[in-house]
Amino acid sequence: MEEYSLKYARFYKLNRLKFFLAFFLVLSLMVVNAQNTKQSLLVKKVEEKIILDGKLSEDIWLKANSAENFWQLFPTDSLKSINKTSVKILFNDTHLLIGIEALAVDENFIVSSLKRDFSALTNDNVTVLFDTFRDGQNAFLFGVSAFGVQREGLISERGSDINGFSLTWDTKWQSESVREKDKFTIEMAIPFSSIKYPEGSQKWGFQTYRFDLQTNERSIWTKVPQNQFPINIGYYGELFFEEPLPSSNTPLYIIPYTNGLVSKDFSETTSQRKLLFGGDMKIPVGNGLNLDITLNPDFSNVEVDNIITNLTRFEISLPEKRQFFIDNRDLFGNFGSRRDAIPFFSRRIGIAKGSSGTSSRNNILGGIRLSGKLNQNWRIGVLNIQNQEDISKGIASNNNSMLAVQRKVFGQSQIGLFIVNRQTFKDYSFIKEEDRYNRVVGIDYNLNSANNKWIGKFYTHKSFQPNDTKGNLSSQANLIYNTRVWRFRSDWVYVDDNFNSDLGFIPRTGIFKSGTSASRNFYPNSKKINSHSFSLLNFMWFQKNLDYKKTDHFFSFEYELEFKKQSQLGIEFKKQFVYLSSPFDPSRSGNGEPLPGQTGYDFGNWSISYQSPLANTFNFTSTFSYGTFFNGTRLSYQGTTQFRFQPKVILSLLWDYNKITLPNPYPTANLLLISPKIQVTLNRNLFWSTLIQYSNQVDDFGINSRLQWRFAPLSDLYLVYNDSYDTEQFSPVFRSINLKLTYWINL
Repeated sequence: MEEYSLKYARFYKLNRLKFFLAFFLVLSLMVVNAQNTKQSLLVKKVEEKIILDGKLSEDIWLKANSAENFWQLFPTDSLKSINKTSVKILFNDTHLLIGIEALAVDENFIVSSLKRDFSALTNDNVTVLFDTFRDGQNAFLFGVSAFGVQREGLISERGSDINGFSLTWDTKWQSESVREKDKFTIEMAIPFSSIKYPEGSQKWGFQTYRFDLQTNERSIWTKVPQNQFPINIGYYGELFFEEPLPSSNTPLYIIPYTNGLVSKDFSETTSQRKLLFGGDMKIPVGNGLNLDITLNPDFSNVEVDNIITNLTRFEISLPEKRQFFIDNRDLFGNFGSRRDAIPFFSRRIGIAKGSSGTSSRNNILGGIRLSGKLNQNWRIGVLNIQNQEDISKGIASNNNSMLAVQRKVFGQSQIGLFIVNRQTFKDYSFIKEEDRYNRVVGIDYNLNSANNKWIGKFYTHKSFQPNDTKGNLSSQANLIYNTRVWRFRSDWVYVDDNFNSDLGFIPRTGIFKSGTSASRNFYPNSKKINSHSFSLLNFMWFQKNLDYKKTDHFFSFEYELEFKKQSQLGIEFKKQFVYLSSPFDPSRSGNGEPLPGQTGYDFGNWSISYQSPLANTFNFTSTFSYGTFFNGTRLSYQGTTQFRFQPKVILSLLWDYNKITLPNPYPTANLLLISPKIQVTLNRNLFWSTLIQYSNQVDDFGINSRLQWRFAPLSDLYLVYNDSYDTEQFSPVFRSINLKLTYWINL
């Protein structure tokens, strides 16, 4: 087997470019199956005004056509919904008007919180989605809960999986709701200036869905297979507007901020008092592009990152939360392989390694970003950010830039080109010649069939540094076949040992990865079980500098049960092989002798997991696993629990316990991560939350307490307290308090 794998990897090394081009051509010429006739809705224009009170009492709602007769998405996808939902749509010269009536069992609606950007899984709500450019790739999302709480988001990557769903985006719009004994009603007014669309357009893609927690039902306007996400753009219907739409007239936004900061660094015994000023501008360019400008941005963490227990040999990526990088972020961040080699990872900007090799926060002087759609088929993104030098830490002033162009081809597929550049223009004594710049160029092809059965990604990237231009390639061929019953995936990735992107996320280089997976879904005729499935996954990694020796092999078998009440039960077996090329401490504690390198380890474990219905006032998830781990054993217990005092208080607790037992003289560790959180929503504009995180792996005990007052649309006043302690001696490390004000000004 080892000899066969070696020959296979060498064959790929010699023929990867030919193979990639041939595979690319064959899949590009696939015949795309047509969908069934799409549902449609005619949207009438009105001159009358409405009082936005959620009551649907105006006569104009009698003129409106309705999207109704919803299909179930859960517990089945072959029946009509139990409780009727009606979504009426009208428009005038300035707004899109939406009236919703959702019939219910009684007035006991479930809503977890009054805070904006709620989760649909824990709230009775109705959501609408608009593919305004009808490109089948991106959409705008607006949702309102039974208690009138709003959420808005962006859909990318056709909404084919959860990675294409983001609630971080904000825009201005209005809504109100009214609850009655047997229903709730909603009125929404979305300004045309708050979304992008082609001027004069008369047809949009449209979808709407409802989560009805009283009956454990999810329903949707156009029929969608149960294995697909409701946001999947491939299943949208159509809106036909009675007249061509006016120009969106998106206003120019100026978003200044001021941040008063008092902090103390106990490790350096220094204190700071700062009053920071800066801001952003959002300038519309035509009907499809946004120009974002930021000066002296404040990327301080009013919401801190979650601590994660890391038992692997590799870095872990964290999600982007900064507003400047959110709009059209898929245009910049979706090149490459999300797990293996991303050429642009925005979290890199604002963090730099000094001459000592340690990473620290790096101030940003300013930046610009132009992004959006040129028309239905073309998208463009340009980004340029300049960071500040810090001579004392050996950090240079770098210019960070990216150009991305994307073209829709072969129906719903896309081809994209990009260049990423990190460069310093000054001569620094602490900067080596080979570190003056780093550039990556590449081409990506994203395969998407209209019926969503075929999804694929194929790319080739190349990096450049001074005196280093040979090889330096990264490439992937990934193909997924997905139906209601079967899902197959094949994934091949190559990352050269000299491939490098300073602004990217690349866990390891010099590897060839080959992987396959298969899963089968069953939908039994049962009163308790909604569906069950099994899946097999097999991935192997080969290391180039070890003559393509197999260094990792991961195999898993998983069986899952989903119940009618939306609880889930899973059982999984994992088998793993790891070849350590250098010494490694699996506990990552640094307190014991690492396992020797040049050695292979076989180990595996069994796990069982359970998730209770998330709509319950008290709910929890729990995973227990036990098995071998390198040359020892590992017992793991992870989970979360939540209790809600609806709709104002949420108490939650996250825990992650790992007991690692290795034979002497190697380290034995009891690693504990525990994180309680309290969230209080006093009303729809005033929120308070406190997060506590304790991890003995990173020797940190942290507190983040935040009071947020949304005193005007998208404008906030934050009072934030942060405190961090070293857990070995329980001594303070860093403490700060922020008073931050942001305000959106329309011009």
